[in-house]
Amino acid sequence: MPTCPRCHQAVDTQAIACPYCRTTLKAHGHPGIPLYRADGDDYLCQSCTYHADDTCNFPQRPYAKECTLYQNQFQAQASTPTYRPRLSTSVKTWIKQNAVWIVLVGLVVVSVLIALSSA
Repeated sequence: MPTCPRCHQAVDTQAIACPYCRTTLKAHGHPGIPLYRADGDDYLCQSCTYHADDTCNFPQRPYAKECTLYQNQFQAQASTPTYRPRLSTSVKTWIKQNAVWIVLVGLVVVSVLIALSSA
């Protein structure tokens, strides 16, 4: 069971606030999102990936003590394999997306062949 960061009492994993000291444990209105907290006098932004690459738009940046989107830039990120569809799947998808254009080009080619053969 996780413990409260303030009173260090054991709390339920689904708890939004600590039942002992009422410290907020989850993001307000989003009980499934964890709320990250800075330790001591440090700020979360000092070690956050989003602050390092300048994509963070959190109003309390760079002095945020609590954040729901925090991602530690010093922890190894698990690499996820990149999905690459097969060529046949890509071609089929492209044909489905451009079917109207393919039909129009086909009609133009047929009409040009008819015009050339009758001349």
